[in-house]
Amino acid sequence: MSSPKNNLCEEAHFNSFYLEHLQAASNFAFYKCGDSDASLDYVQDAFQKIWENCSKIDPTKAKTYLFTTINNLFLNLVRHQKVVMAYAKASPYRDQTNLNPEYLMEEEEFKEKLRAAIQDLSSEQREVFLLNRIEDKKYREIAELLSISQKTVEKRMSAALKIIREKIDQGNF
Repeated sequence: MSSPKNNLCEEAHFNSFYLEHLQAASNFAFYKCGDSDASLDYVQDAFQKIWENCSKIDPTKAKTYLFTTINNLFLNLVRHQKVVMAYAKASPYRDQTNLNPEYLMEEEEFKEKLRAAIQDLSSEQREVFLLNRIEDKKYREIAELLSISQKTVEKRMSAALKIIREKIDQGNF
């Protein structure tokens, strides 16, 4: 029998792990990005990383690794989008002639909806949301900074994201 350290490298064990955590991982990814196609990509990429690194992952920490990987993939995309947007705004050579005017208008409307949704959050929710999404602080860091529990940070962030998603989807402004 192989050692527990290598269990994830056994196809049967990996398949069992995959089936056991697929739904929760998919739900988590969808919650992070709100896009079913993108969330599927995050989940598949995360499982692929686990398979590729199976010999290095402690099976008792594999679930944590899975969710952390999904979160990191999402954050990497957000960071990349910020860089692209910053470059596009700063570029003196930005050519808007090839951009669809309807797209530009929709983009501006979305930014306004987002700003309004953030303004409608309670001060506690807004503080946690901005520290996490704009200043890129982890929940643990936010908890220490605000002298509150990490669970409180998680609850505030969850509530903030729910409110923002609802307001943007429904256009209640």
